[in-house]
Amino acid sequence: MIAIRLLALVGAMNLMLSVLASSTLAADKSKTGFLNLVHKDADGKESKYVLFVPRAYNGDKPYPVILFLHGAGERAGGKKEPVEVGIGPAIRKRANDFPFLVVIPRAERTWQSGSPDAQRALAILAEVEKDYKVDPKREYLTGLSMGGMGTWSLAIAHPDKWAAIVPICGRGDTKQAVRIKDIPCWCFHGDADPAVKVEGSRQMIAALKDAGGTPKYTEYPRVGHNSWDRAYDTKELYEWLQKQHKK
Repeated sequence: MIAIRLLALVGAMNLMLSVLASSTLAADKSKTGFLNLVHKDADGKESKYVLFVPRAYNGDKPYPVILFLHGAGERAGGKKEPVEVGIGPAIRKRANDFPFLVVIPRAERTWQSGSPDAQRALAILAEVEKDYKVDPKREYLTGLSMGGMGTWSLAIAHPDKWAAIVPICGRGDTKQAVRIKDIPCWCFHGDADPAVKVEGSRQMIAALKDAGGTPKYTEYPRVGHNSWDRAYDTKELYEWLQKQHKK
C-alpha cells in the first residue's frame, strides 16, 4: 500500500514538474525585446544568437522577420557583440514600436553561402520560424561589410526566400546578379570607404539594372566604411521594407 502511494506521489510530482516546465516555456515565448538564445545543431554544438521580439508580439498574428549579418569585427572572439553594431543600436532607438522580429546570429569566419556560418544562420532563422509566428512572405535579409557581402551571396544562393534585401558597404558576384534581379533591393555605401571600395556596390547595382532589376541605391558622399549607422537609422528604410511582400 505504501509503495502504491509512493508511486502515486512520484507520478503527481512528475506531472507538476512537467506543467511547470511547460509554463516556463510558454513564458519564455511571451518575452519581448532582445532575447539571448542558444541554437543547438544536429551534433549538439551550441551557438548563441540574439532575437529581437517586438513589444506588441503575442503570437496572434504573423510578423515580418529580418536576418541581420554582422561585419568582420563582430565575429566570434571580437571586441563587440553583433547586437552592438549595425541594426541593434537602430532598433534600441525605436524599440517600443519596431515592427520586425530580428535574428542576429554570430559568425566564426564568413557569411558566404555554403559556409558553416551561413548554414547555421539559415538554421537559426528556421528555428525562429518554427518557434514564433513568422510571415513567410515577409522575410528580409541585410548585413554590413562582411555581412553586406554575405547578403549578396545568400540572396543569390536562395533567391526565392527573401522578400527584400538590404546590403550595406559590401560587394557581390555581378555575374550572378540576374538571379536576384526581381528581389526588391536597397543598397547603401559611403563613397570614401577605404575598407570595401564603393565600386563593389556600384557594380552590383549596375549589374542588377542591366539584368532588368530596379534596385534602390543610396551613396553617402564623404562617408567612410561606417555607412551602416546612417543606413539603419533611416526611417524610410523600415517603411519601405514593410511594403515588400513575396508574390
